[in-house]
Amino acid sequence: MMHALTLIQFAVAVVALFGISSAAPIASPFRHASKAAALKAAKRDDSGKLVVAHVLVGNTYPYAEADWASDIQLAYDNGIDGFALNVGSDSWQPDRIADAYQAASDLGLDFKLFMSFDMSVLPCSEASDAATLTNYITTYAAHPNQLLVNGQVFASTFSGSDCTFGQSSAQQGWSSQFLSQLTGQNAVHFVPAFFSDTSSYSQFDGVMDGTFNWNGGWPVSLTTQSAQSAIQGLTSDLSSATFASQIESALNSTIGAFSTDQTYISALNSVSGSNKTYMAAVSPWFFTHYPQSSFDKNWLYLMDYQGYNSRWETLISNRDSVDIVEIVTWNDYGESSYIGPVEGAQPAGTTWATGFDHTGWLAMTKYYATAFKTGAYPAVTQDQLFMWARPHPKDAQASNDATGPPTSYQLVEDSLWAVAFTTQPATVSITTASGTTQTTNVPAGVTRLSMPLAAGSGMSATMTRNGATVLSVDPGTDAYTFNANPQTYNFNAFVAYATANSTSN
Repeated sequence: MMHALTLIQFAVAVVALFGISSAAPIASPFRHASKAAALKAAKRDDSGKLVVAHVLVGNTYPYAEADWASDIQLAYDNGIDGFALNVGSDSWQPDRIADAYQAASDLGLDFKLFMSFDMSVLPCSEASDAATLTNYITTYAAHPNQLLVNGQVFASTFSGSDCTFGQSSAQQGWSSQFLSQLTGQNAVHFVPAFFSDTSSYSQFDGVMDGTFNWNGGWPVSLTTQSAQSAIQGLTSDLSSATFASQIESALNSTIGAFSTDQTYISALNSVSGSNKTYMAAVSPWFFTHYPQSSFDKNWLYLMDYQGYNSRWETLISNRDSVDIVEIVTWNDYGESSYIGPVEGAQPAGTTWATGFDHTGWLAMTKYYATAFKTGAYPAVTQDQLFMWARPHPKDAQASNDATGPPTSYQLVEDSLWAVAFTTQPATVSITTASGTTQTTNVPAGVTRLSMPLAAGSGMSATMTRNGATVLSVDPGTDAYTFNANPQTYNFNAFVAYATANSTSN
């Protein structure tokens, strides 16, 4: 739960911003270049549900097969069924794709791969451009680790609604130059993430076998401007706990919400076919900070209040309408949305991911992925404690950063967020500074916790039961300190966690 004082301060700050438009741009067709109906493919359960993770092949330049094998095993062990391979235009990327498929085959796991064509960088204005896409499909269609849906090769995109492949329209381009070229064992079940108004889906009849709601993983419509409007409509008694709870409710109603998913699902009614696939996105975080001279992307989406957990809970409660969940992402360091290890290559100018581990979010994924696939939350069988926070106050003035703070930074809380997974009732004590400890008795299950951060503080925690320490988390101040005087702006999250009978991370 949020603290009332923090909420009141937030309300005052946001209302004071009235008249300043700071709407964050939606993650849409421009990204950095390096970057169901019943499912018939083999899988680990009979639910017809899958959980996959989005992998930017553009960030795997130094990978060998062993690196792919390590990632695949790690993902598999944490409840992930496959990788969406976001492939771009770099000449070396086909070799990384080949390594990924070979590694999956050598491991012998029930782990699926499929192409997610990055049409923000792959050329698609000429008929000949489609050959790159069709070659990927025909190369791996018969591979044992290729994801098949309804007996067809599953494929997706990032963007592509304007691709004509030399034809008079995008519908004709995709239909005649891509789908019609792929028949028999190469036939494609096509579920793109098109960044077009969903009201235009009828224009893609005969092309789309489903849709992927890429932006559904974040509350992209929540900006300082929209928050102002929401708060101004609330009771204005700043001293009341009621007002504080109203603000929390207004913000939380957008985090993890299913409203955009419903829009995408309804839009599929304008596309013919009886075996359509809806793929939903879940993401733990979003912050990007590239100057105009680079990728010109400097904004965040609010993922406070344990947004990853909230989104998962939403998808689980609406699982009858969702066929596949795609985690966005495994390794997009430039947008801070990664749950995999920080390894491989990072886009030039990316500094905010170095030293900011996110594998705690990966470690909690299996719990939610299992619930989505089976329809029931599994029992908590290991005591675990996860905690995360940003590295500096939201209003801190960076001493050496010409890019400036990210759009919508005013929305965030200077708070430490935590989630306890407990096999039995326990006591969790969280410390953010000397003499500042919050102690909570928690029941068995999953409990969310939070507390304010003070400049100069770190993070640590213990879980005890019957007077004995079950686990402790302490990354140390060398790894994490809430720094009042940063040199550069960084709204990424540092994640620490521990599992009972293991070393803290």
